Amino acid sequence: MAELLVIRHGQASFGQDNYDVLSDLGHAQARTVGALLRQMDWVPDRLVTGTLQRQKETLTSMGFEQGGEEHAGFNEYDFGDLLHARFKGRVPELVKGDRKVHFRTLRETVFDWQDAAFDGASETYEEFAARVEAARAFAVKTEAKRVLVVSSGGVIGQMTAMALGAPNRQMMNLNLQIKNTAMTRFMFSGASFSLNEFNATPHFSTPEGARLLSYS
Repeated sequence: MAELLVIRHGQASFGQDNYDVLSDLGHAQARTVGALLRQMDWVPDRLVTGTLQRQKETLTSMGFEQGGEEHAGFNEYDFGDLLHARFKGRVPELVKGDRKVHFRTLRETVFDWQDAAFDGASETYEEFAARVEAARAFAVKTEAKRVLVVSSGGVIGQMTAMALGAPNRQMMNLNLQIKNTAMTRFMFSGASFSLNEFNATPHFSTPEGARLLSYS
């Protein structure tokens, strides 16, 4: 069996003009998980990210300065676009600026998106699920035995729910649990694909590491 290790990107820049860059904390998280992989002598045979800057910066700060292959299917769903569509262009200021309100509202919005309860989003949930599946298939179509992917919480939640045969709602419930630079591991061989480990953060298990923990 081969391993597909999917790591969520480090903390991005919530509330800033450009969300799609790592914060200083995000870079520190990435360095820490990269150091852990080296301590474990876990050397990937293949590197893949989405096309988002925060994903590519995470891989670089992990110590893989050569970068990796890219597949847009590993990109996060566009949560700003979903909120804009749901609120018809008038997203409440509290939703944009308050972290707790933002993620509570986003959870409700994703559930509505899954139910096709509003129009105007640039991507349907079915299209999102299909491109995530295409990205997963791309990553495991390989002779490599250790594949490292840097992606985002919604994609990891979708992949995990799919591997478990869980209802659509579980995608978002899993998404909101996933810590920055958490590791989710799948095993694969041919058509076989199964979850081995979800949302693991041994690199945050020390008092020093615990100070790096974040969810967004």
